[in-house]
Amino acid sequence: MDDLRRDPLPLLGRTALVTGVSRRQGIGYALARRLAAYGASVFAHHHRPHDLDQPWGGDDLDAVRAGVREQLGPEQRLADAGADLADPDAPRALVEAAVAEFGHLDVLVCNHARSGSDGALGELDAAMLDGHWVVNARSSILLAQEFAARHDGRPGGRIVFLTSGQQQGPMPGEVAYAAAKGALAEITLTLADQLGDAGLTVNTVNPGPVDTGYLDEPTWATIAPMFPFGRYGHPDDPARLIAWLATDEARWITGQVLNTEGGFGRWRPRA
Repeated sequence: MDDLRRDPLPLLGRTALVTGVSRRQGIGYALARRLAAYGASVFAHHHRPHDLDQPWGGDDLDAVRAGVREQLGPEQRLADAGADLADPDAPRALVEAAVAEFGHLDVLVCNHARSGSDGALGELDAAMLDGHWVVNARSSILLAQEFAARHDGRPGGRIVFLTSGQQQGPMPGEVAYAAAKGALAEITLTLADQLGDAGLTVNTVNPGPVDTGYLDEPTWATIAPMFPFGRYGHPDDPARLIAWLATDEARWITGQVLNTEGGFGRWRPRA
């Protein structure tokens, strides 16, 4: 009879490249820790200059590394690299560095995102649109291409993109961001079809509204009724779903856009 008990380390012996692991309040950090707790070795990408330009600022990368290492077992390792994914050569260099470090890659999670420099229709220019496209869409597609080219065919190959719920409701003032992140959701099934023969799954996760340090009390006071559990998402909420997608329990799931929003009910009062 099959043993249906869960393996406490379902990713032991596997390696994962996670982008956007730069802040202890971020989804990337929570995910890197989850994957490590599940047994994976982790290659963490970061780009601190982007955070320094944001209202929340940059974090201590040594503290970020230490937090991920806390979850590593004796057979696991952590490596990391900084890269500006607006550079068209950065995705290839990042995948090559991860493969050189660990010998192979099993999991790719494109968690990174460009924020800011956006607007509503009538406020946009080509630079805004291009800036979001190159980071939020183009780099993820190129990362997936490099990952697929270097994957050695062993079982457990996973690609996960992150989108932003633009299919669930409007994102006022974020046309460039929504357009670029929406592209990832729209190509998920196409890439899953192409890479299925190689044994790779491709899925996209919308993490919903997650408090990664940019949300404030006035905003919560306005939208609290939209959340049936009485809180924003925590970074570990989407991290649990993404980490599960990396395990063999999710081997039959591909080509899907999955929403983990805690029942978030969108509505916007009209004057």
